[in-house]
This record gives sequence, structure tokens and C-alpha cells, in this order.
Amino acid sequence: MSEATPEPVEIDARGLRCPLPVLRLRKVLQTLPEGGTARLIADDPMAVLDVPHFAQEAGHEIIEMTRQPNSWLVRRGCPAGSRGS
Repeated sequence: MSEATPEPVEIDARGLRCPLPVLRLRKVLQTLPEGGTARLIADDPMAVLDVPHFAQEAGHEIIEMTRQPNSWLVRRGCPAGSRGS
């Protein structure tokens, strides 16, 4: 019997402007175990640039991105400082 994959934590950041959507995403990802997922929904035009940049810099993976509304499914990567050996 396999363990069920938990549902992503949903973050509704509609109406928030830069940098708040990314800050909310970062805060939630910090509470998740490695491999946990969060879905960010944001209507700030800058989020299209900010979210991918944040994910890449922090070592997270964008699994899915949709438009109307803008939504990102992000998988938490390794905690900073623990990558590489």
C-alpha cells in the first residue's frame, strides 16, 4: 500500500503586490518538508517574473504554471545550505 501524496497548500495572494506574493510563498514553503508542495495564486503582474526567480534561487521546483489567474505549483527543494556533498 502506497502513502497518499498530500494536497498542496494553497496560497491566495490575489490583490497583493510585490513582494508580498513571493514572501507568502516563501513562508509556507519553509513550513513544508522537502518535496512538499504549495500552490500560489497571484494577480500581481510582477509575480510572473518574481516567482520563477525566487524558486530558482531558493532551490525549489516549479511543477506547473497556469494563466488566468496566474498560478504556480511549487515543490520544496533541499533546505538552503544542505545541497551538495
